[in-house]
Amino acid sequence: MPQPLIIAPPRRFDFERDAFAFANELVCAYEFDPGRGRPKLVARRPRPDYALRCFVMVRAARSFFFHADFLPEETQVAQSHLRRRVREVVSRNPRVPSPPERRVTFSGFAGLRALSHAHEPLLKAECGGAWRSYVLRSHWRMVLPISRAHQQRTCARLVERLAHGAPPIVHLVRFPRLTINHGMLLMSAEAGRGETRFAAYDPNDPSRPATLAFDEASGSFRLPANRYWPGGTLDVLEICRSWWF
Repeated sequence: MPQPLIIAPPRRFDFERDAFAFANELVCAYEFDPGRGRPKLVARRPRPDYALRCFVMVRAARSFFFHADFLPEETQVAQSHLRRRVREVVSRNPRVPSPPERRVTFSGFAGLRALSHAHEPLLKAECGGAWRSYVLRSHWRMVLPISRAHQQRTCARLVERLAHGAPPIVHLVRFPRLTINHGMLLMSAEAGRGETRFAAYDPNDPSRPATLAFDEASGSFRLPANRYWPGGTLDVLEICRSWWF
């Protein structure tokens, strides 16, 4: 099936402007032991109110990037109007940007980070439930073999999409082990010395960008250690790029 036409948005995704101010919280604390194959998971108490929404958040972040305009110099609208505008944005196609004349305006805010900082409960309520992170088309694809050639093509496609200004959404997996099953949004790519390094918005950490690297020699992606992943190789699938994937 031919790839959809890439329509470039008017600017690049900016982490400080276009990412959410709040995090997708972790249900468990992860304890990593090099001598043990799987991490030890300790349930957090009390259970976080906003968790299991990594795919919800990256999809919504790209929807705001594709469909919203922010006008910080203008007066803010009433919260009832604001809620309707948020719903309008997240209900639109997350794969294709709106033309300038159809973008939804948000007065009084410089970007999604400022909006979500000021109206965190509203954004959490309107962007979608945790079930959306489970009902994904990419879940069927990860059960099939993922070859190194497939990952080489994936890296090339991600670089191409970023060159056109369209930030890709990726599904990070280690099937069938499922030691990671996570979504990120890529912001930029830089190639050199046998690898391509992607800067990414990780909804689990709104404080700084993450780095996802692709090693050309091994044909594998690698994510450094963080509080939910011990570091190492994984597979990457691009999602929300066509009606079937």
